[in-house]
Amino acid sequence: MLSESELTQALIHIAQQFVGYGPVKNIQPLGSGNINDTYLVEAERPFVLQRINTEVFPQPRQVMDNLCQFVSHAQQRLSIDPFNRRWEVPTVLRTEHDQHHWSDAQGYIWRALSFIPDTVTFNTIQDPHHAMEIGYGLGCFHSLLSDLPPAHLTDTLPGFHITPNYLRQYDTVLPKIDALTPEEHHCCTLIATHRGRVTVLENAKAEGHLPLRSIHGDPKVNNILIDRTTWQVASLIDLDTIKPGLVHYDIGDCLRSSCNPLGEETHHWQAVTFDLDLCTAVLRGYLSSASTFLQAVEYDYIYDAIWLITFELGLRFFSDHLAGNRYFKVQRPNQNLQRALVQFQLAESIHLQELSIQTVIDQLKTEYCTEVRCVA
Repeated sequence: MLSESELTQALIHIAQQFVGYGPVKNIQPLGSGNINDTYLVEAERPFVLQRINTEVFPQPRQVMDNLCQFVSHAQQRLSIDPFNRRWEVPTVLRTEHDQHHWSDAQGYIWRALSFIPDTVTFNTIQDPHHAMEIGYGLGCFHSLLSDLPPAHLTDTLPGFHITPNYLRQYDTVLPKIDALTPEEHHCCTLIATHRGRVTVLENAKAEGHLPLRSIHGDPKVNNILIDRTTWQVASLIDLDTIKPGLVHYDIGDCLRSSCNPLGEETHHWQAVTFDLDLCTAVLRGYLSSASTFLQAVEYDYIYDAIWLITFELGLRFFSDHLAGNRYFKVQRPNQNLQRALVQFQLAESIHLQELSIQTVIDQLKTEYCTEVRCVA
């Protein structure tokens, strides 16, 4: 096992494979993601170095192809029709052989991206203005993707956000468990109660109600950068999951992470609730920038997306806990069980507020989905 100094030197060597930002001065861990190893590289211009987790992303080169496709498309869009605010699209750094990634001696895949300065992220929503900006940022991102045909992107994670697939995985791993703790039994009971609802978005897609689009795939709160000066959204990061999908996966995931004031890692899962006021602010921000491309029918599945993606993540955390934590990183025993309990409690709070949430959606649809601003 490498010492800390040896690891630093190894990382500096890797970072120096990417050219154009000058000699590397220092390198340190960045962020708290559950999937990739991420570092901030200090150079003439700082940049971000990441080791792509090939257990999660078995096609890392296609992941990078998708990322480069998005970056090129978004930069071209913004050069023609810029937003009326700061908006940054990360640049993909190239190796001296003009590759968008670098493979080390162990076969690990590394990539480098420009660092977006003077921004901050939060794990939870700070206030209603922050909530509005989170929604607005996702809408801006979707608008940049709205004319990028999903057929131009590789589906690098087949089955991602296809909730019935995660239910089947759970059904496979559960029989291998000899005994359940009370918390595990609680999760199993909730899954049994709601398992009949998990096909709602896939059925709507199959019936032609929801169109396939290009999506972010993981737009939770801490993947949305806020400008430190203006406190406006400036960018979305963690772009590994850009792929074809339903915008409802993104809408649901964004609201799931935005409207839980206690955050995903709270130990007080019984106290978790879905905040309707924050939901209203996020949706208002989102629709103010996304209503120009959304079809009218897509509003009708927003509530389903909020509940389903929350339930789905609980199912994924719980299945990974039962399987031995093979997907999500953990730093303590039973962390994925704790994460699952949080998401399931949040899903129950969403379920109990279905009428109120749907009322908000209907009101916003009336406000934003006009003949001019909404596709029939």
